Parts: sequence; structure tokens; C-alpha cells
Amino acid sequence: MSAVLVAKERKEFRNSALKQIRDNGDIPAIVYGKKVENKPVYISSADLTKTIREVGRNGVISLDIDGQKHDVILTDYQEDALKKEIRHVDFLAVDKSSKINVEVRLVLVGEAAGVKDGGVLQQPLHQISISTTPANIPSQIEVDIENLQVGETVTIADIPTMGAYTIHHDDEEVIASILPPKQEEEINSGEQQADGHPENEEGRETTPVGE
Repeated sequence: MSAVLVAKERKEFRNSALKQIRDNGDIPAIVYGKKVENKPVYISSADLTKTIREVGRNGVISLDIDGQKHDVILTDYQEDALKKEIRHVDFLAVDKSSKINVEVRLVLVGEAAGVKDGGVLQQPLHQISISTTPANIPSQIEVDIENLQVGETVTIADIPTMGAYTIHHDDEEVIASILPPKQEEEINSGEQQADGHPENEEGRETTPVGE
């Protein structure tokens, strides 16, 4: 059962009109698809949040555009980096019986045995491309790494699809691995090469992998 989200068609495209929509607590959006002409609409920000909470990030939404309903999924959105507010949304009109390609988040579950032993967990892949019918799109794909030991890897082949979807990645592609802990000698020798800390140490950050 898909949740209903009410949308209204946009007929004004000036910046002032977009600003007015956002000032009213609404979000500009676009609906597109094979059997639907690109249609600019706007939706309530509060209603969108509620609907996504109900059906999930990849769930099917029944979009009611001025009384005409379309089954859609949320494919993309633009967010204001400072305010963390959604500024624009893309909806793909779907046929519930036809398979589509989507990107789904990959989540590692459990604390790996190798990490408890001092190993370092690496996750090079954070989302994967799959194809399935809209109703079978998972909100996220979970991979259990509880028993992963130092030096071991988890690959695409280890994901149990149960026939619900097809994964568009090589079976050998690595999802996660546990690197061995650094040797004590390496750490000590590194400290002896330079006195004090590097000047730019505070500025060093881990660069997050794009979602």
C-alpha cells in the first residue's frame, strides 16, 4: 500500500515564484518517467517528511497531482548545505509491474570480530545499484559483519538477494574488509623520525565517501 502525497502543478517559474513556494513551507519538484511528460509541481515539506517516514526513502508514493494520481519514487533531491533543508525533489513515475534500476544504501551490521582484535574496518562501497520492481526496493541493504576476522573481506557475492532483486556489480567487488593492526615497531619508528606533531595535524580530516 503506497502513501498518498498531494502535489500541485507549478505554472510560475521565476525565482520569485520559487522563493514564494519555499517561504510557504513547500518544496518545488519535478515528476518524470517513460509514460509521463515532465511535470513541475510543488509539495508540502512537512507532508514529504511524513510520507518518507511512512514508506521509506525508496518506497512507492502515490502522488496526487490536482486529483490525478501517479505511482512515483523519490530518485533525487537537492539540499541546502547550511540550513539542511530540501530545496528541490525529483520523482520518477513508475509502473509497479516493471523493473527499474535504483541505488540503495549499504549498511554494515554488527561489530566485526577482527575490529575487537585491533583490526581496522574499511568500507569502500556505501551504495549499490540494483534492479527490481518498485514494491521490492529495499530501504537499505544490511550486511552482517559480526564474524569478519582480520584479513578477511565481504564481497557482493555475500549479499543474500533471496531473488527479490538483481545486483549490478561484480561478485568479487569488496564491500568491507578488516586490515591488520599496525605493528608496534612501525608506530615507534614513525614517532622517532620527527619531534612534536605536524603543524597541520588539526586540519587533517577523513574525507567522507559520497552518498
